[in-house]
Amino acid sequence: MTTSFISPDRIRDRFSQAMSDMYRHEVPQYGTLLELVDTVNREVLAQDPSQQAALRDAGELDRLSVERHGAIRVGTPTELAMLRRLFAVMGMYPVGYYDLSEAGVPVHSTAFRPVDDESLRRNPFRVFTSLLRLELIESDELRKRAANILQARDIFTPTARELIERCEQQGGLNEADADVFVSEALETFRWHQDATVDLPTYQALSREHRLIADVVCFRGPHINHLTPRTLDIDSVQRKMPDYGIDPKAIIEGPPRRDCPILLRQTSFKALEEPILFADEAGGHHTARFGEIEQRGVALTNEGRKLYDRLLTASRELPPAADNAQHQARLGEVFAEFPDDADTLRRQGLAFFHYRAAPGAKGGQANTDVEALLESGALIATPMIYEDFLPVSAAGIFQSNLGDNVRDDYASQSNQDQFEEALGAQVTDEIALYERRQQASLEAALAALV
Repeated sequence: MTTSFISPDRIRDRFSQAMSDMYRHEVPQYGTLLELVDTVNREVLAQDPSQQAALRDAGELDRLSVERHGAIRVGTPTELAMLRRLFAVMGMYPVGYYDLSEAGVPVHSTAFRPVDDESLRRNPFRVFTSLLRLELIESDELRKRAANILQARDIFTPTARELIERCEQQGGLNEADADVFVSEALETFRWHQDATVDLPTYQALSREHRLIADVVCFRGPHINHLTPRTLDIDSVQRKMPDYGIDPKAIIEGPPRRDCPILLRQTSFKALEEPILFADEAGGHHTARFGEIEQRGVALTNEGRKLYDRLLTASRELPPAADNAQHQARLGEVFAEFPDDADTLRRQGLAFFHYRAAPGAKGGQANTDVEALLESGALIATPMIYEDFLPVSAAGIFQSNLGDNVRDDYASQSNQDQFEEALGAQVTDEIALYERRQQASLEAALAALV
């Protein structure tokens, strides 16, 4: 008897929608944010039919309304390794390594996401996942106390564990099991108002770093934000107060451009939520917020070197009075970065998808890419950046952790340590973009013969 398994893409699609529904219920302002982003996206597409056509032709239009990412923080290697197995059920794999200690946050991270073109088209849901670095806590006593607290909890339900093992053993899940899996997996990401520690322990961990308290003091990692994708983040930032949403001071990432690059992010400020501690003391905790992203083209190694150099230069500027001044200054620094897709492609600064024009023929021996592009037989479209920027991620984290946050950790990049905890190697995102670009070019050239 043949068992019919549901595709990991469909499980991921169901899970991302269930996550969105749960977070909208837990954080009603997230629902308001989704309405704002949808309004802005519809306005952009109505005002720019050429952009709408380009998104549709590239297969990007349908995924716009479902595209979002989440972020969680876990406390132990065991938790991280189990999350890797959980995400694999949904066709999500670790891509990229991020050291956030260099930006004052005691974690290192990866992004679990789909990796092939078809899965990304189906649903590009991704979860930025951070592992707490207990070794960065200076106090031996506090470090041991945090480790003991984390060892005493299990963030996964028994049924979730059982279904993950079943999926690994039999190569997939059937329809009924997939539905149960989504429901059980969701429990790992649910908010719990009751802390697992007493108030003095929470306060001690908070004094070390607010994020450490967020990771250690609760039954699970709780999703701390979900992020819809907008086509105009500047418009969303301006309109957030009109919707009763208090935005962070500046938009993180590169400046506004005609040809967007990488990733721009902003957020509304984290909620102050009532907490009941284990000693029955009452208090408040600030961690969960709403984020918005605008994604541009993925950059090559050369493009990233230029971006990083300009970003470093921009960080040496004096603090801006507001976002408008920040963006203006950033724009001046980034004037050196080419701002049209053709130049980015010709100079090898960005990645592109290639496809054959409908009905076009290039000839048996014609592999002159530039000539085929010039003739219109070959079409190149910017490849969307699917990953994250460590400085921007840290900026979002810090802006939502409140004042008096320790930010003096020295850079402690340790990918080997992270991968040992993960139980697998992370995929290099640049190499992945290169493979996808080359595969699309080969397929396009073959279609033109």
